[in-house]
Amino acid sequence: MQYTAPHLPLWSAAARFKPTDFNYNTDGYDGDGAEDGKSQDSSETLPYIDESPTMSPQLCVSQGPDGEAVSPSPLEGDVEKGLEMKKLVLSGFLASEEIYINQLEALVLPMRPLKAAATSSQPVLTMQQIETIFYKIQDIFEIHKEFYDALLPSIQRWDEKVTVGHLFQKLASQLGIYKAFVDNYKNALETAEKCSQANNFFQKISETVSVKGPKDSKDSSTKSSMEDLLYKPIDRVTRSTLVLHDLLKHTPKDHPDFPLLQDALRISQNFLSSINEEIDPRRTAVTTPKGEARQLVKDGFLVEVSESSRKLRHVFLFTDLLLCAKMKKTAVGRHQQYECKWYIPLAVLTFQTLDDSDSCPSIQVLPEHEIEEMKMKISVLKNEIQKEKKAPKGQSRAERLRKKMNEQESWLLLQSPTIPFRIHNKHGKSYLFLLSSDYERAEWKESIQKLQKKDLQACVLSSVELQVLTSSCFKLRTVHNIPVTTNKDDEETPGLYGFLHVIVRSATGFQESANLYCTLEVDSFGYFVSKAKTRVFRDTAEPQWNEEFEIELEGSQYLRILCYEKCFDKSMLNKDDNEIVDKIMGKGQVQLDPQTVQSKNWHMDVIEMNGIKVEFSMKFTSRDLSLKRTPSKKQSGVFGVKINVVTKRERSKVPYIVRQCIEEVEKRGIDEVGIYRISGVATDIQALKLAFDTSKASTLFPSSVPLDTKDILVMLSDMDINAIAGTLKLYFRELPEPLLTDRLYPAFMEGIALSDPAAKENCMMHLLRSLPDPNLMTFLTLLEHLKRVAEKEPVNKMSLHNLGTVFGPTLLRPSESESAKGQHITCASDIWSHDVMAQVQVLLYYLQHPPISFAELKRNTLYFSTDV
Repeated sequence: MQYTAPHLPLWSAAARFKPTDFNYNTDGYDGDGAEDGKSQDSSETLPYIDESPTMSPQLCVSQGPDGEAVSPSPLEGDVEKGLEMKKLVLSGFLASEEIYINQLEALVLPMRPLKAAATSSQPVLTMQQIETIFYKIQDIFEIHKEFYDALLPSIQRWDEKVTVGHLFQKLASQLGIYKAFVDNYKNALETAEKCSQANNFFQKISETVSVKGPKDSKDSSTKSSMEDLLYKPIDRVTRSTLVLHDLLKHTPKDHPDFPLLQDALRISQNFLSSINEEIDPRRTAVTTPKGEARQLVKDGFLVEVSESSRKLRHVFLFTDLLLCAKMKKTAVGRHQQYECKWYIPLAVLTFQTLDDSDSCPSIQVLPEHEIEEMKMKISVLKNEIQKEKKAPKGQSRAERLRKKMNEQESWLLLQSPTIPFRIHNKHGKSYLFLLSSDYERAEWKESIQKLQKKDLQACVLSSVELQVLTSSCFKLRTVHNIPVTTNKDDEETPGLYGFLHVIVRSATGFQESANLYCTLEVDSFGYFVSKAKTRVFRDTAEPQWNEEFEIELEGSQYLRILCYEKCFDKSMLNKDDNEIVDKIMGKGQVQLDPQTVQSKNWHMDVIEMNGIKVEFSMKFTSRDLSLKRTPSKKQSGVFGVKINVVTKRERSKVPYIVRQCIEEVEKRGIDEVGIYRISGVATDIQALKLAFDTSKASTLFPSSVPLDTKDILVMLSDMDINAIAGTLKLYFRELPEPLLTDRLYPAFMEGIALSDPAAKENCMMHLLRSLPDPNLMTFLTLLEHLKRVAEKEPVNKMSLHNLGTVFGPTLLRPSESESAKGQHITCASDIWSHDVMAQVQVLLYYLQHPPISFAELKRNTLYFSTDV
């Protein structure tokens, strides 16, 4: 068993860490000598240790009555296992000690001939330079060589009586040597760099230092730089403290080692604390080439397309440069570290156009159905985690599920963005990020352009400066976690599930007349999705939209409103599908506070954006309430009236409203991006609803052909296509019972869960035959329509999966009596993730099935034994 400890983030000249800013971070101890490279954390740094009570629980050491560190001891039955773990910890640490000693020895070896040459007529370095660069290296080497030689026999003759605490106690007592090394570290690096620039011979020595490999290693030696090796003691000073935590955790309290290890830990903690207290705040300034303080302006997680694949990066915008960092892998919940991938001075940064983006990688977008499938898996996992939390012994399984969900959410976060954000270094490479929101792209672009208005100078960072800056990113960052559910506290609101009604009323503050419209975005599964768009209000500085939208929420916490100036010049249109050429005039965001928006009344609000004010209203309806079916009390109309009543009255097989909406969508909406997903204007939908309800086709005693068919057709041809799609969805939602009926709902749930394909086919076809004829005919008509819509997925971005998600919960839903049985569903997110997943799967099954003929289905004599 091998332990590997990644480097710990340490104090840097760029920012001083407070005790509460640091958590222990270790995956064990490095036993194979593998390193990720100095750029990950090689910097002018001093160690800092966490003394706060919020320390990672695995490594937390409490205090006894006398103030000394007390580590929780293992249970009595686990003593033997604990001692075995202790041996494994020591073995891993011993292996890493061998590597560390070889690294120190590699520094000692060139020091001796350099000192000899210093007294000759042709010195490479002066004696003072040598003493500065190699300060205390010989002493540290001898301390650890003695420690290694004493610890090795103890491991070789291991039994329960072996003691090693005294060795760690002695090692801790010699930390004063490290204090001297740490204080000199910055001078050592600067001196080494200056000497390399001034002396070619020393440059060759410092760039390729030979390090002896471990005894059992196949490689006799490896090459490293002197700068890398000088960082090793900085790294090592904290590792000894970490191994003490693990040793105490696996040492019984009555073992002779326990008090000795406790004492060693106390000395180590006091030593590292004293270093923190002595740090001079005046050394913490990071300056730009003009001598100004370099400040962090903005940071966040972005997806970069690198080497034709997507990579999650943490991007930091400073006052004079943009830095792209890789977040290093660490154990869950522990301290994160960064490695700089690249940086661009703002003085030479430009935003690429498509014409000069040949060097940028192409954008590969996953099919929509894969994204939707992952959403479903995440929702199911959320539901399972909630159940396990309430089970008596479900915590361990809940943690496993959380880990799995984290992986899936991270995948979704990586694969979902499609909007390109291209940046270019005038003197170098181009880079491509993918964002999920035009809002986010505009935000980054505006922040950079604002800084570029200043008199900026191009800067070139030395390796040391870059390491310092990268190290400071951890402390300075404002976005601490990847935006996934598993990174949120359990107490945090899970977001809203249901329907948000938004009225975009008006806007003021424009300097001149323009063609203006707004879009609405909400967050879903960690990224933002555009959900609605107002009509374009032409040639005005005071648009009055007064348009209402119904937006479906999936754990959403924020609503964004973006205001655009429409571009009607076709010659300026961009060829990139994902680029928006219309100019963003303003943008704003509001938090969806459940207490505020869940009231029955409309909540008025104003968003201020770049001097522009957009007035809007909103209210929220839970999924349960929005899909609650209330039969119409009136004898006429089509909305809220049983489907068999409507078809009998119309003397038709499929309701007129269904046929006309489908026909209009196929005529001019089948290429519309997000058809059935993007919300139509609520007032338009209500106007269409009223028209269908009051048409002669809906009266109690109609003629065989509706007299006002032309009026309806004219109204449909003039109406926004998203409103027509919304009217069709509203019709199915307001049916007194879902299209696939209350009676058959339990059987559909059982049928879709069958594993055997033949049994599932038999069951699902039998259930269709069991539907009343008007329901079946209408369902098959809608089914073929949705298949035709999905055929245009490359254009409209609506896959079968996407359409199944939109229509499944509307066409198939449990009756109130069935819902009452499901008392295990306890929160809004469970409602989405439990039955809804199965409802979507049922519709998807039929959407993916070969064409189903009504006549063929009725003639089919397959038997299905289960009663429904």
